[in-house]
Amino acid sequence: MIKPLALTMLALMSASVAAADTPATLMAHFAQQAGSPVLALSAARGETLYRSEHPGHAGTSVSCASCHTANPKQPGRTRVNKRIEPLAPAANPQRFTDAAKVEKWFRRNCQDVLQRECNAQEKGDFIAWLSQLK
Repeated sequence: MIKPLALTMLALMSASVAAADTPATLMAHFAQQAGSPVLALSAARGETLYRSEHPGHAGTSVSCASCHTANPKQPGRTRVNKRIEPLAPAANPQRFTDAAKVEKWFRRNCQDVLQRECNAQEKGDFIAWLSQLK
């Protein structure tokens, strides 16, 4: 016989799996935050954000591709040579499945590359671009 506490824990775990984030739900969330429809997200703007060069801390230009490589379906390397799993969901199905992690990494990486936080439109565009890569 299953104890009531075990049933409660099982129900909570099932609910969290059922409510898992996806690239599509995150794009909808960011579009809503930006005050625009999901169809207004732009993969082209997302790619431009990924590839554009910005002044870095050490006086050199940096972009998202500096660490994540020109091909986001490939693994990258941090500045201290630690492996970074591919960004594109086609190559890494775990990408964009946890809203808290997505926010954490956008905050950290946008600050490193852009010297500011990304706005909701940029986040939605970025995920829209990565999600359409096959």
